[in-house]
Amino acid sequence: QVQLVESGGGLVQAGDSLRLSCAASGRTISTYAMAWFRQAPGKEREFVAKISWSGVSTSYADSVKGRFTISRDNAKNTVYLHMNSLEPEDTAVYYCATESVPFRSASYDHRTYDYWGQGTQVTVSS
Repeated sequence: QVQLVESGGGLVQAGDSLRLSCAASGRTISTYAMAWFRQAPGKEREFVAKISWSGVSTSYADSVKGRFTISRDNAKNTVYLHMNSLEPEDTAVYYCATESVPFRSASYDHRTYDYWGQGTQVTVSS
């Protein structure tokens, strides 16, 4: 069983930057794909970014491409989401997620992920 705890959210202005962290415990994340999703009020949970277990492959939603960067530090058992040029449309609760099957390619589909954090709120004012 793995526990995921997100942190780093907050209230910022448009154009600002934030770095979200997702600290894992109970199991190493080094052999598992990781991803970030977000959910805005009244909307479905949507894919934001994913990173392969090796860290070699990353992928982003079109809405954040060029502004967000996902990275992982396996020594710290932590995944990050670096968010630049934030926009009001980025306002949401951000969740990190991981799978229970090692060495599998990271997926865009939230149903693939078995473990989720509690989320961290990001609010971007205009």
